[in-house]
Amino acid sequence: MDVLSDLLHRARARNAWVRQLIQRPPWSLSFTDPPPLTVVTTLAGHASVRIDDKGIAPVRLAAGDIALITRPGWYTIADGPSTPPQVLIHGRTKRVVGGSAQVPDTQRSLAPRTYGDGLPGATIMLRGAYDVSGDIGDRLLGMLPRLAVVPAGPATRAALDLLATEATRDEPGQDAVLARLLDLLLVLALRAWCAGAETAPAWYQALADPVIGEALRLLHEDPARRWTVADLAARVGISRAAFAARFTALVGEPPLTYLTGWRMTLAADLLRDAETTVAAVAREVGYEDPFAFSVAFKRTRGVSPSLWRRQPH
Repeated sequence: MDVLSDLLHRARARNAWVRQLIQRPPWSLSFTDPPPLTVVTTLAGHASVRIDDKGIAPVRLAAGDIALITRPGWYTIADGPSTPPQVLIHGRTKRVVGGSAQVPDTQRSLAPRTYGDGLPGATIMLRGAYDVSGDIGDRLLGMLPRLAVVPAGPATRAALDLLATEATRDEPGQDAVLARLLDLLLVLALRAWCAGAETAPAWYQALADPVIGEALRLLHEDPARRWTVADLAARVGISRAAFAARFTALVGEPPLTYLTGWRMTLAADLLRDAETTVAAVAREVGYEDPFAFSVAFKRTRGVSPSLWRRQPH
């Protein structure tokens, strides 16, 4: 399994859901307690996205553009950057701004998961969201800034069209279909963003290197194995010294330092299960000796595994 697939598989994304808005201006929705990861896209017309970080300017989404919004904090999606909020959404609670009893068009149901006025010339927008938890989830979110925009392109258009079609259906297994399609769109968007971003993680950029990309795949495929630099170098077909220098230059840290960091990320999530012993977690991430594991965990996390699992997360 390649590194990005492994990260997405382990990130514990859950409760994925999709909504569609078909609305003529003016319209505006503010999300005051959103999930950690949101995917917003326009299929027709345009929309504006602004977040609570004053250092980040609002962005305009044209048809086919995708915005990825990460981490806690409110954000507003509207027809324009100056349109005041009409509806505040906090979790599953919706409140009309100003206390009006009149339901805005943005809250009128047109079809399953579809809201708005549905009139000709309207903006068509999709919004999908995930609950992402755990240290691996944090690692996934760490790939992105608070607000990342992926321009429209052929790589994502087909997935967008299919997601829009399925969002309005209400058939057996529909939630599962939508979750898989949202996963597909997220992967395509992440791939597109990382390919064009100067701030993409070093490990992601290293995947393009045939030697180091293969080494990273091996480490993620079997993180509990007793890897040595010599083992990895032999598997990818270059000398130990050349491999160590190349890995460090591309990834930003030596191979075994990267492996230890990944193991401790896995361990941090495994320790969330109170019924799993520290010794069992140690074995799961490649340590036969729980004491050696505890030393490595405390060195990277600042606290012992036992203390870490008692802390709120």
